[in-house]
Amino acid sequence: MKGKVVIITGGSSGIGLALAHEFGRLGAFVVISARNRERLDQATADLRWEGIEVMAVQADVSREEDCKNLIEKTVAEKGRIDVLVNNAGISMRAAFKDTELSVIKTLMDVNFWGTVYCTKFALPWLLETKGSVVGIISVAGYIGLPGRTGYSASKFAIRGFLDTLRCENLKTGLHVLVAAPGFTATNIRQSALLGNGHPQGTTPRDEGKMMSAGKAAKKIVKATIRRKNELVLTLVEGKLAVLLNRFFPGLVSHLTYTHMAKEPAAPVK
Repeated sequence: MKGKVVIITGGSSGIGLALAHEFGRLGAFVVISARNRERLDQATADLRWEGIEVMAVQADVSREEDCKNLIEKTVAEKGRIDVLVNNAGISMRAAFKDTELSVIKTLMDVNFWGTVYCTKFALPWLLETKGSVVGIISVAGYIGLPGRTGYSASKFAIRGFLDTLRCENLKTGLHVLVAAPGFTATNIRQSALLGNGHPQGTTPRDEGKMMSAGKAAKKIVKATIRRKNELVLTLVEGKLAVLLNRFFPGLVSHLTYTHMAKEPAAPVK
């Protein structure tokens, strides 16, 4: 990765920040974006303290003009893009019957359209370098999770978009990776939207038993370097669940419902 230019959306915390550290340690110039200026500045300071070359660009990926600005500033600074990691995302936790439609739209705007916008503007530069487009989805992009209709829909959409992009570029040298972490210890559950659009504020799960963001980042970076098409993380809630769903979707739906219903104040019972 030495000398490569890597853009990471949602790079101020969680998996995004862990990816910035990992790519940076390998010698890449890292560009991180996020909506929150304070968190972005703190992440930038942490990365520079480690000796990582980094540039921060404040951006809301649900806004087309912000995504265009992110790409243009990167190119103006370094003249190339080698890896685009579409990591910015937001979750939700409410049964569809109790969810305002604006919540579903917000998730699609951030998760799906953010990926489409950034990829569209970065694509000409990535084709020049035969670089990589990485989409961070979730096991929810393979299996519908109850209480997460908007989240699962957006992640399924990202997977379909990137799988098609890969197929279109079989002869151009563009690499496309779809990476699906299982439950990972990040702040995504605290900021998940309830049915009324307000952040939930607390996590309903034991974060200490989940894969760390750092471990997930190491595996995603390795898959990017090896130019893999797909990466599903965690053994039981990830790889095994996705495999079983291909052959026994009814069973997986039952097991998923039962598992998610055990959460405190679960939207399904």
